[in-house]
Amino acid sequence: MTQLPHFQLFIDGTWSEGHAGQTMMTQNPATGEDWASFACAALQDVDRAITAARRALNDPAWRDMTQTQRGKLLYRLADLIEENAQELGRLETTDSGKLLAETASQTAYVGDYYRYYAGLADKIEGAVLPIDKPDMHVFTRREPIGIVAAIVPWNAQMFLTATKLGPALAAGCAVVLKASEVAPAPMLAFARLIEQAGFPAGVVSVVTGDAENCAIPLTRHPDVDRIAFTGGPDTARHVVRNSAESFAVTSLELGGKSPILVFEDADLEGAANGLIAGNFGASGQSCVAGSRGLIHRPILEQLIAVIAEKAANIVVGDPLDAGSHLGPLCTSAQIDKIVTTLATAKTQGAKVHFGGAPVAGAGNYMAPTLVECTSTDTETLQVEMFGPVMSLIPFDTEEEAISMANDTPFGLGSGVFTQNLARAHRVSARLKAGICWINTYRAISPIAPFGGYNQSGYGREAGIDAIHDYTRTKTTWINTSGSPMANPFVMR
Repeated sequence: MTQLPHFQLFIDGTWSEGHAGQTMMTQNPATGEDWASFACAALQDVDRAITAARRALNDPAWRDMTQTQRGKLLYRLADLIEENAQELGRLETTDSGKLLAETASQTAYVGDYYRYYAGLADKIEGAVLPIDKPDMHVFTRREPIGIVAAIVPWNAQMFLTATKLGPALAAGCAVVLKASEVAPAPMLAFARLIEQAGFPAGVVSVVTGDAENCAIPLTRHPDVDRIAFTGGPDTARHVVRNSAESFAVTSLELGGKSPILVFEDADLEGAANGLIAGNFGASGQSCVAGSRGLIHRPILEQLIAVIAEKAANIVVGDPLDAGSHLGPLCTSAQIDKIVTTLATAKTQGAKVHFGGAPVAGAGNYMAPTLVECTSTDTETLQVEMFGPVMSLIPFDTEEEAISMANDTPFGLGSGVFTQNLARAHRVSARLKAGICWINTYRAISPIAPFGGYNQSGYGREAGIDAIHDYTRTKTTWINTSGSPMANPFVMR
């Protein structure tokens, strides 16, 4: 019998099993079978990782490393990621079901995120203040915020890790990275590259495990200074409550029900591709999935026909096969949720144009599905399903489209398809979302901030400002008068 791969925890520069000896199996979504096991962290392992991070922050090997030297380590890490992109992509595909074509290319691309922050590492600057007291020299400096708990879900793991780890390491922080207990293999393998890049022991630890023994102790830990969380709103509420005692600075990148608005002057081919990218790309397993398609009524029927023609050519199959367009969903629970939600939508008058059922056979495969809705209350327009389900609903006026788009507790992504430049500016300015794509969808860059409004979270990842979120500002006052301090009872 072939022994399945096993992944250990990476804590303080060493590989180990969890303190309690607990392990979990991880399934291949394409087959539904166990393919690997991994060690699970216990409270003692979380403590060990935090202790190592605190020691690393005080160790001259990291504390006194110049910002330029930190940048060079990040450049080295970026090179290693690119060199191992195919292997890491294959691991992620096997563990999560996402297409290898996407996981490998996305992994290679996130090398640019580390290079971006490598370049910013020695540009974290303070300032000399033009203070209103001539006998004082006052300046600011930015110092590492401290220990960062970075919590990453199973989808887009390398990307969502880079947006946290890149700026944190550039700023000089120490990081405990918590991988999802669902499909954690690529993150545990990624830790090998951290080791190879030459980061001092304790600067980065990678753990995984369940909520009670790993996630909760990590987010409640009194020594954690910063929490960077990506996941769902329900879990995020627990994270915020867990951080209340330590007052850890927290950022949340959560889910969404992003609207894509298509106006009657839009290029139908481009709009159809945008809707397909936003709903069927990554099998719909994306926080920015454009799962609320708002379509100008005069073109609704024609656009549905274009989408249906394109969807007929979508190949649902093995995610390791270069010919597949849509792979399995990561968990069977997602299939169950979609089936239940579609059943409810049908009772509400929704029409399923194609798809609407799981694909027969082994694995967590769901057919790409298009639902036409008559009411904004339709279940498929309200529930984040994390699967390949596109819901379309007509609008009659620009004002109605904006109102419908903003009628949601979420606000992460949005899209607008129109050839009218004035309308594009006008509508995008009024959409309550952290990201707006015009005549495209689902594009990312290390230069562009990523984050949402309302229940899609707060804080931004990527972009130049994100690095400041991993620093604290210290203000230093120097008395240059040469005279002793005067009256101690009067504030200067």
